[in-house]
Amino acid sequence: MILSKLLRTHAMVRGHELEGPIPTDGALLKETLRIAWPSMLESFLVALVGFIDTIMVSSLGTAAIAAVGLTTQPKFICLAVFLSLNVAVSALVARRRGEDDSAKANRVLVQSILITLGLTLVISTAAVVFADPIMRLAGTAPDTHEEATAYFRIISGGMVFNTLTMVINAAQRGAGNTRIAMKTNIVANAVNICFNYLLIGGNLGFPRLGVRGAAIATVLGTVVACGMSLRSALHRDHFISLRGRIRISFDRETLRAIMNIGSSTLAEQMFLRIGFLTYSIIVANLGTTAFAAHQVGMNIMSISFSFGDGLSVASVALVGRSLGEKRRDLARIYGGICQKVGVFFSAVLSIIYLVFSRQIFLLFSDETDILSYGDMIMRLMVVVVFLQISQVVFTGCLRGAGDAKYTALVSLISVAFVRPFSGWLLCYPLGLGLFGAWLGLATDQLVRFLMTYIRFRKGKWVNLKI
Repeated sequence: MILSKLLRTHAMVRGHELEGPIPTDGALLKETLRIAWPSMLESFLVALVGFIDTIMVSSLGTAAIAAVGLTTQPKFICLAVFLSLNVAVSALVARRRGEDDSAKANRVLVQSILITLGLTLVISTAAVVFADPIMRLAGTAPDTHEEATAYFRIISGGMVFNTLTMVINAAQRGAGNTRIAMKTNIVANAVNICFNYLLIGGNLGFPRLGVRGAAIATVLGTVVACGMSLRSALHRDHFISLRGRIRISFDRETLRAIMNIGSSTLAEQMFLRIGFLTYSIIVANLGTTAFAAHQVGMNIMSISFSFGDGLSVASVALVGRSLGEKRRDLARIYGGICQKVGVFFSAVLSIIYLVFSRQIFLLFSDETDILSYGDMIMRLMVVVVFLQISQVVFTGCLRGAGDAKYTALVSLISVAFVRPFSGWLLCYPLGLGLFGAWLGLATDQLVRFLMTYIRFRKGKWVNLKI
């Protein structure tokens, strides 16, 4: 009875025709959590490793924190095409899972791997060759440029292991095998942390490489993850399997389906990355100390994003599978349940941020200026976390249905324009500094929440064909 009142699944399909029997609230929640918890744990561990990376790098000083932080947006711009491809892979495999068509699902994966290898060769080479001007464009200062360039060049050189892992794990998630991706990331993150300890500070006889050591540790982690992901796709009896009669070729139908979703998602990713990069440059111009505090705040914020991202992965799989089974009613219900689970985690994180804000920032630095910035950032994050997780879950539902053009429009309006413009306006003309920049971030999250919520509530996304 209590579960029914909390979930209110009957309200999620009110006014819509039921297309089959609806499982009990307990069964629906159990299935949602079965898919979601490995993805949430995986995303959380990825964010936690970034968090720990920054703590370890912070031992080298404020400039080192800023240097690594400045590589974040250029790195994600390089990965934008792969992130968009992986959204298409997850959505298509989830739909084929619902249709019980393993052959077509594996055809999607094989062709996506071929595309990934070709694009990685081009993008990785360009990033290594042009690392210096790329980092200058990202806003490096004299005290951060050399370290930032070295870090970016190393992780770009090892990009192929990361991109291959991403595309295989995307297919596994779409098939509902979220535990496989979770396991690869747990092991890879453990490798990363171990080599951080050995290479950043030069412990146990290893060379002291500082920021370069952190980059090498990251690449070594992706090498291990890549091996595990490839192995997971070689089981003959799994829905996703690269063994058996797999054609190493392209076909028009599969490519058209990938391009239909991938092109819109690529536009979305580019809008996201350009907006984030512009915003990062705006903050970088406030100085090394302000940017270091901002980078710590973004690392903490990535923890809350990880829960939304994990639920977003689950919503793509559950919504895509339900629509493949011709169950639009279940697609609406699973989307609503993912959203309610997200609100629960938002409340928990909000309390943690409110109570332990100073202690969290002390893990990174005890400088008075950084701690002062930290108090301000954490107060804003108490509110932002609700908007952030909700809009990420709604976006996942829309992507799972193939509504990628709308999510691209949201990114264009909110991330590419609202965040950098409002951040700049509040930061400089209105003189609010870093507080203004974070108010701009909060405004972006609010706009994305409203736009995705309205689209989800209208429900037209359940009728899309992919």
